[in-house]
Amino acid sequence: MTRYLSQTVARIAKTILLLLLLPLITSCLPANSGRATAGAKPIQNIGSDTLVNVALAWAEEYNRQHPDIQISVTGGGSGTGLAALINGTAKIANASRQIKPEERAAGEANGISPVEYVVARDAIAIVVHPGNPVDQLTIAQLSDIYRGEITNWREVGGENRPIVLLSRETNSGTHVYFLETVIRQNQKDSTALFSPDTLLLPSSEGISAEVRQNPNALGYDGLGYVTPDQKVLAVSLGPEGPYVLPTIQTVNDLSYPIARDLYMYTSGQPTGLVADYLSWILGPEAQTIVANLGFVPLQ
Repeated sequence: MTRYLSQTVARIAKTILLLLLLPLITSCLPANSGRATAGAKPIQNIGSDTLVNVALAWAEEYNRQHPDIQISVTGGGSGTGLAALINGTAKIANASRQIKPEERAAGEANGISPVEYVVARDAIAIVVHPGNPVDQLTIAQLSDIYRGEITNWREVGGENRPIVLLSRETNSGTHVYFLETVIRQNQKDSTALFSPDTLLLPSSEGISAEVRQNPNALGYDGLGYVTPDQKVLAVSLGPEGPYVLPTIQTVNDLSYPIARDLYMYTSGQPTGLVADYLSWILGPEAQTIVANLGFVPLQ
């Protein structure tokens, strides 16, 4: 009996000692322990569907190197991302176009001053079904087609087939860029619009799928979304040429006429984790990811 009581007292003493030491043990845990990570709020990164695959790859690699930092990436379009930045729900907005004056004004009215960073470059590829015999188009021809002035492939050297127009939705930065650069041909006073017969699709993948299965389709997409089962057309500023295909080289040497910068926007000058992340994105490691995904890295 005495022995049993002694063992019981010893166990109680050990339990009391552990309880007394627990706060000290907990305070010595490293900051990036599982306990700290679980409670950390992710950096919200929202916006451009063109950039979303690159942004996801960046976030995954950065999280692999910094397990205590979580970056949440979602698409929805450039307009969606900039709206989220303006209303304070995103730390970083991805955009495939520059912020509009009215968006910047809305941000300023909400106490937010968007700061712009060029994080990659992109070419807008003109894509058709692989069986389409047309190999090249001028900017003027593309404008006429997308405005509904040219409606049959035989008018541009193809077969007697109707042209089925594909576009991203209006909230897409790619849609806005294509409207200004191709349909309006960079003429500031132009009010030209997409033909009402244009099919507006919610994603780059949607355009790719339709082009692959529809021999009459004409679409445009970021270079990183072009797959081998689509045909890419060469594009020229005028009928005299040269007709140029979109590549990393032709974007960087400015010979491909439908190319653009891709952006991230922050609320004011970034600090802390956001500043560190953007610095990494602009560095060689992250820019290698850009090239690996078919986009154009910064030189």
